[in-house]
Amino acid sequence: MLMDVTRSVLVIVDVQEKLYPACLDPVETVDACCFLLKCANCLSVPAIVTEQYPKGLGRTSKPILDLLKNAKDIAHGGNVVSKTSFSCVAADGFIDKLEEIPGRDQVVVAGMETHVCVLQTVLDLIDRGREVFVVADAVTSRKQDDRIFGLERMRDGGAVIVTRESVMFEWLRVAGTSEFKELSALIR
Repeated sequence: MLMDVTRSVLVIVDVQEKLYPACLDPVETVDACCFLLKCANCLSVPAIVTEQYPKGLGRTSKPILDLLKNAKDIAHGGNVVSKTSFSCVAADGFIDKLEEIPGRDQVVVAGMETHVCVLQTVLDLIDRGREVFVVADAVTSRKQDDRIFGLERMRDGGAVIVTRESVMFEWLRVAGTSEFKELSALIR
């Protein structure tokens, strides 16, 4: 199955000020999430960001928030979901926000930590009948084994493991458009 720009929602899980610096490749992970948001913005793919206990772990990384349209807490009409549950699915307002977007049954997931919040979210979304794509070069953990085995477990559970360039090219589908020209500049 391919990712379809008209069926996709981008979810970025817990890339927060006090968490991401402790993880593997923190700058690359933030850059990868920004890449995905630029693609989503260009192609009108809705995006939701989550924050795990923001009082303790801080807000989402500023470069991500700067790209996120309507970057207010979901309780105030935005698309940032604060949570204490590890799975985004269990967070107040998350499923409601997904269901507000008709026809979007594919969820493209990035963020951290791969083996905790990303994994639990992905498996819960699959249990709810969503097609889930995990962006391998846009997820991270504090330890490499946790990242590797988290990705393997999600694949075993039914998720499709992809890369950010796969997301971009599958959402685009064709070359020669103005969107292709804009987004292909991101990989040069």
